[in-house]
Formats: sequence, structure tokens, C-alpha cells
Amino acid sequence: MLLGDYNELEVAREVDFGLYLTSDDGDLLIPGKYVPEGTRVGDFLRVFVYRDSEDRLIATTLEPLVRVDEFAVLTVRDVSDIGAFLDWGLEKDLFLPYRNQRRRLRPGDRVAVYVYLDETSDRIVATAKYERYLSKEPFPGQPGDAVQVLVANESELGYAVIVNKAYPGLLYHNEVFRPLRLGDIHTAYVRRVRDDGKLDVSLQRTGYDEAVAAADTLLAALRKAGGTLPLSDKSEPDDIYRRLGMSKKVFKKALGSLYKQGVVQLAPDETRLVEGK
Repeated sequence: MLLGDYNELEVAREVDFGLYLTSDDGDLLIPGKYVPEGTRVGDFLRVFVYRDSEDRLIATTLEPLVRVDEFAVLTVRDVSDIGAFLDWGLEKDLFLPYRNQRRRLRPGDRVAVYVYLDETSDRIVATAKYERYLSKEPFPGQPGDAVQVLVANESELGYAVIVNKAYPGLLYHNEVFRPLRLGDIHTAYVRRVRDDGKLDVSLQRTGYDEAVAAADTLLAALRKAGGTLPLSDKSEPDDIYRRLGMSKKVFKKALGSLYKQGVVQLAPDETRLVEGK
């Protein structure tokens, strides 16, 4: 049985307060409020297994925000002299020991963590010193690749991100044109694989691919809006991003590309789709 992960377990018997499921570690309870309607003895349930407030193994059909051996950004629910307690979507909060913290935390703070199974106590715990758990293997890709990034921390240089759930990355401030929040997950593009193994990433494609993708986005938005958008090369960056999700620089590239193709007409305060295009 996997502690801190999902398991397919057979229903062994029914009691007034739930069901007992069979596992290699003995029978464990799934409380009645989590039992899917119509479940019977002999059925198999996909459940998440963790420890309750009395340190007993327990099953639930609730879906946690993170599993063992994964990274996540979670909200601090409470703090004590021994550590912080994080909301990870289950009844019992996830423990972040004081020794595993980078700084003093307060309720409501957001913190990037790695979740692991403590070998000494056999308990699921978190650490904010997550970098040591990032992959030491070379990134199996190249510049230009699309990747998934988790926004983990902000620094003077930019945002530390976790790339494809495994690799360290950096998104520089001058590459960011939209508000970012710790815990956001975005599609990004690898700009450079550095000698130290870290990845420089961008939220936009680079070069020709970037212009093509932006032009397609703008064209789709024009058609959806009936042929006219109240945007031009004089528009405010915030207005452009709110409508199209791209920077003004990229928007102007897309606008220029469509204009050269004869697809759009430009006006001081709007862009119009050429009839029949």
C-alpha cells in the first residue's frame, strides 16, 4: 500500500461509521461520509491513504492538492512552536516542521513545498527547502520546447519555477507581462539550458513561432468578436493582455503580420477584419 498516494483497495466489511478496506498493512477505515453511494463488500475503491489526527491509517475519496514525492504551493492554515500546518485539501492539515522552513510563516501565507514520507516517523510531511528534491539529471529537451511551469518563489531577478514537475527554472521579470501568483501553473517555453542545469523560460514563444502563434490568436479573436476589436498599436498593454493574453510587443508583431497579409485594416482605436477573410 502506498501512503500519501492513491490505492485500489477492496471493501472487506461494513460498519456503522464506514467501511473497512483490505490492504497489505491491515484493514483501514474509510469514513461513511466518503463512501460512494452503492458501494458493497467486494467492490474496489480508489482512495487516498494518509494518517488521521490520531496517527491511524485512513482512506478518503477526497482529492488532495499534492501527493508524496510531488511539489506544490499551499496555504498556511495555522502555525505553532513546532511548525506550520498547510491546507492540502484534506481534513487533517499537512505538517511543515520548523526545521523545514525557510522563514517564519503566518496563517494565509503561500509557500512552495515538496512532500515526502519521513522514514523515522512514517508520517507525511512537507519541506519548503524543495530545491534539494529537484532532478539532478540533465533536462531532456532543448530551447524552444513547450513546458509546464509551477510558480514557486519570487526574487529580485524574477520567479523561480519548477519545470515539468522536476527541473529548476527561472522566469525573469522582464519576461513577465501578466500578474503572477505563487502556485500558478502555466505553459512556458525554454529559452536557454544553463550550464548549472537551470532553465531560463519565457511565457511566450520566441522568434517566428511566437509571431505565428500570436497572429493566429488575434485572428481568432477578431472572428469571434464579429470582425472588430477595440485595439490598436496605441492601446494600453493592460487592455491588450486582458483581451488577448499577450504583451503589447507581441501584439504589434501579430498586427503587422496580419496587415502585411491584407487580412486586417488598421484604425487609430480599433482593428478590423477585411471582409471575406
